[in-house]
Amino acid sequence: MRLLYVIATWLVFGALFPVLALMKKTRDGFWQRFGFYPPGLLPGPGSPRIWLHGASAGDLLALSPMIDRLRARFPEAKVIVSTMTNTGHLMATERLERNIDAVIYAPWDLFGSTRRAVAAVKPDLLVLEYTEIWPNLIRAAHASGGRVALTNGRFSPRHLARYRTLFNLISNPLHDIDLFLMREDDEAERVLSLGAPKDRVRVTGNTKFDALVPLSQAVEDHALRDALGVRAADRVWIAGSTHEGEEELLFSVYKKLIIETPDLFMVIAPRYLERAERVVQLAREAGLHVGLRSNGNPQRAPVIVLDTIGELARAYRLATIVFVGGSFTTRGGQNILEPAAQGKPVLFGPHMENFHDSVQVLVGRGGIQVKDEEHLVRVMSDLFSRPESIDSLGALARNAVNQISGASDRNVEALAALVSPSPRGRGEGRGEGPP
Repeated sequence: MRLLYVIATWLVFGALFPVLALMKKTRDGFWQRFGFYPPGLLPGPGSPRIWLHGASAGDLLALSPMIDRLRARFPEAKVIVSTMTNTGHLMATERLERNIDAVIYAPWDLFGSTRRAVAAVKPDLLVLEYTEIWPNLIRAAHASGGRVALTNGRFSPRHLARYRTLFNLISNPLHDIDLFLMREDDEAERVLSLGAPKDRVRVTGNTKFDALVPLSQAVEDHALRDALGVRAADRVWIAGSTHEGEEELLFSVYKKLIIETPDLFMVIAPRYLERAERVVQLAREAGLHVGLRSNGNPQRAPVIVLDTIGELARAYRLATIVFVGGSFTTRGGQNILEPAAQGKPVLFGPHMENFHDSVQVLVGRGGIQVKDEEHLVRVMSDLFSRPESIDSLGALARNAVNQISGASDRNVEALAALVSPSPRGRGEGRGEGPP
């Protein structure tokens, strides 16, 4: 059965390779993606060797509190972080550098690529994030004698039938995973229904909540305020992590809002930076005066497109009200807790399927879910007419986030049981899993 998956992955990869080679998000690290790492990139001897993989910048941010705690627990460990995207690689290099030993591009899930990558990294523990179930990579780590864990585990209920069919066809990769650390009870039930051994499944929460705690203590970023061309007295609506199909709607909302709130600034941050020029064009087509953050805003254009990496969290501190995108499309939402942690009222649309736990945390406590464009206009108009309600909602949001931390500590305790103080020899027996 595994042979079927090996053959299928090469056939699919061959068909998609021209696209993957040209895509801006995946074209860097060409040889690394085939398991060839240049001399000096990977760390030398040390134990345990811990490989953490997150597909994107957001996934790595969710892993970052665990990295801090793993380093404290295992000071001599060699920590290698992998990602799939260029933005994830840049973020890890810039923001996680002090606690990790290497940043690499993850291999394509091809038989040869994954075996070479595992042979080069030599992980005692491979930690995968969310739904990063890569059968060839998991099998290669398992066969080498390494342990494998899934953290912040989630499986969309919409895709369960697809997963079940695939796993039945290829020999279930979940059997090669030693530990499943799931976000909530529903997720644990789903992974069990897909065949995960019951004694390996735990519910520990979501580490992304721990990554938000420092944000609640952050101070306002005056340099960024100046770069955006907004003043301390200005009211600022930040629309973060927007996707194709949302910007036109949000510009329409903005035009309705400025009838009653003419001094309102709008900062819009597309989820993918390569769409920044497209968003500028859409703003102009809507009849709006727009500028790019990378150019500064000397003319104080009322609409500013945030086209830089790593500044959205900082920008949220300047907001009066925040709307988080990916929620008016079938994308399934984006991170609504990041602005909430900074004491901002957070609005979001009806499609938050991928952030169900975050919605549970915020609705009624500083977060407001809106049905459509008109509902968004009504809610924001009401909030701007009652400034005191904005402050109280922001305080509620910050308190809600501060009350849900702790998953990283629980995860690290569970992961520590998978790696012995002195590493096992490569290819030796796997021993018993955690209790």
